[in-house]
Amino acid sequence: MPRVIPTNVLLEAYSRGVFPMAEEGEILWFSPERRGLIPLDERFHVPHGLKKAMRKEPFEVRWNTAFREVMLGCADRNETWIDDVILESYCALHAAGHAHSVECWDEDGLQGGLYGVELPGVFFGESMFSRKTDASKIALVALVERLREDRFELLDTQWMTSHLRQFGGYELARKDYHAELERVLDRRI
Repeated sequence: MPRVIPTNVLLEAYSRGVFPMAEEGEILWFSPERRGLIPLDERFHVPHGLKKAMRKEPFEVRWNTAFREVMLGCADRNETWIDDVILESYCALHAAGHAHSVECWDEDGLQGGLYGVELPGVFFGESMFSRKTDASKIALVALVERLREDRFELLDTQWMTSHLRQFGGYELARKDYHAELERVLDRRI
């Protein structure tokens, strides 16, 4: 059994805006200079083509029914930062109720999804994957809808990508991100 990062260490790190990634057998900790976020207000944008695809309801969206499988789907690529230590650490975090998966299923099985970590008012998106067109995007839209319903204030994506920008994703400087994270957590705890 691989070693794991203790749940309390992970939660403390996230509360301080720091997260782990595996690289060549080592666990490295990151706090990017510019932090990626997805808005949870009217600035969140669903691209027209995705809206059209969603009307056809190609997937059944489920929550927390295949957490490990979602992580394995996210890790199934040429280069990954999800090794056995990260996998087991986040599965333990999930078992403790602090990590969640959003999954897209069809008659052929799990086709995509995402997972992340939850603290009061904040969701830290870790990774997403798709085996079929739009599966991860539909999981992201479902996540945003749920976070809005539950009155979350921040959806952290760690780094910004062009893929996330199409949803209204933006960046904050580390200092501003840390201030915003602290503000949300102070209000919620």
